[in-house]
Amino acid sequence: MKAKYLSLLLVLVIAAPMVFAGGGQEASSQGTEPIVLKYAHVGIAGEIQTKYADTLAKRIEEKSDGRVKLQVYPNSQLGGVSEMVDGIKSGAIDMGHHDFSSLGKYMTDMSVFNSPFIYRDVDHAIKAGDPNVSPVAQEFSEELVDIAGIRLLGVHYRGARQLSATYPVYSPADMKGKKFRGVPVQLWMTMIEGMGAIPTPVEITELHTALMTGVVLGQENPLENIYAQKFYEVQDYIMMTSHMHAVLVTFINEKSWQKIPEADQALIKEAMVEVRDESVEWVAAVNDEVKQKLMDEGMTFIDESNGLKIDEFREAVLAKLYQDFPNWKPYVERIQQIK
Repeated sequence: MKAKYLSLLLVLVIAAPMVFAGGGQEASSQGTEPIVLKYAHVGIAGEIQTKYADTLAKRIEEKSDGRVKLQVYPNSQLGGVSEMVDGIKSGAIDMGHHDFSSLGKYMTDMSVFNSPFIYRDVDHAIKAGDPNVSPVAQEFSEELVDIAGIRLLGVHYRGARQLSATYPVYSPADMKGKKFRGVPVQLWMTMIEGMGAIPTPVEITELHTALMTGVVLGQENPLENIYAQKFYEVQDYIMMTSHMHAVLVTFINEKSWQKIPEADQALIKEAMVEVRDESVEWVAAVNDEVKQKLMDEGMTFIDESNGLKIDEFREAVLAKLYQDFPNWKPYVERIQQIK
């Protein structure tokens, strides 16, 4: 009898490693709680950036079979931009997205990615900002990890900014001496002055009235904003300068990132590339629809096909940019070399 028990025990001892070797990883995966990451952003319902965060969360959960989940907090639920960035630095928030300049409080030169007229097109803007393919963005990411414990993960596209005015504009000469609204930030003031105009800071909440009363003769915004703010009521022309491509960067607390297994890190990056490319398609679809609505409201579009001198704008604005931000020139030159 003892011999039978000993034989049975020996079989179990031999079989046990085989069982765990064959199914240990799966059992461990099934028995482990999912990694849940708090993801914050300031976008409201209906925005491209909100769709991006929601789609990314779904895609990551699908790709990781539920091992990694994003708990998305939109509409500044965890604070405004500054609070969000500080929260990610401290680890109170794991992830989030905004434009590169939001990280300028830790690395002032990070705002170079928001510079006007440094990108050839949408594809170039995406490649230049994505730390997975851009050596410039990768260097910024590595330095940011050391300085603030924050890692850049990827980007998505929010659209290009266009110029609007009460009269047709074809070159910087047409804006000389005219007051145009600038976002109350130095980079925007530099850009408007480079365009030839007198930069006049006006908050977005006061812009419609300022355009209506002639305090400023023009402004710049994405087409979606121009329509949403009903600027067609006080503006007649839109110049398709695409002077700024809004590429928003997704970033994560470094300690939160290192808690994720390498295999799932790879899946997260894979999901981000997919949703990044989809965001470009979303913007294109929205732009086509909004452009038609603006034309229906009586606005006239001016582009290179009917006389817009993009090269003159680019040359003038970059000259002013290098004058006001001399440290950025080497970065811009490297960004422009990215293919």
